[in-house]
Amino acid sequence: MSVHRVSSGGPTAFVEAVAALRDVRLRAEVQLTEVPAPARIAPHAVALAGDVLLGEDELATGRFILLHDPSAPAEWDGTFRVVTYARADLEADLGSDPLLGQVSWTWLEDGLASAGARAARVGGTVTRVLSESYGDLADREPSVDVELRASWTAEPDAAGHVDVTTHLHAWGELLCTVAGLPPLPEGVASLGRRHR
Repeated sequence: MSVHRVSSGGPTAFVEAVAALRDVRLRAEVQLTEVPAPARIAPHAVALAGDVLLGEDELATGRFILLHDPSAPAEWDGTFRVVTYARADLEADLGSDPLLGQVSWTWLEDGLASAGARAARVGGTVTRVLSESYGDLADREPSVDVELRASWTAEPDAAGHVDVTTHLHAWGELLCTVAGLPPLPEGVASLGRRHR
């Protein structure tokens, strides 16, 4: 898939990180598009929009934003910060589950761990919205939207290198989990689309 390149330039570490993100292949159900990044949060940023599609059905949507500030702000405790969100519609009976927020947060933690993403200062929120229809729309089933917003610092390895691709893989796994897709079996790789 060819994607209009929004981000260009910046320090070598950021340019290399953006190039690495553009080479990542996620599951075939995930379509990525590079979109304009927020301009005021960090000196350098790249943003990806992702949709999980199964046929014509959009199962989940989200954003992955990689921020870079060579000055390593104290609140980041590093030079790279990841900001994400993932949103999906769930069956209404899941919306009343008191553990939905905790389970959703576990999906993020599991995604980071399974992708080998070195993350610190992880924080975020899980929001659920119950929609019930009335009047002329009363025949619609109730629905629940769940949205997970999170951010974390991408930590370097012992050699000082930050592998941003592991963080994109972790977010991609989160997005697919929120969408309700079963995990790929151990040792099976998706023939996902490459984006540019």
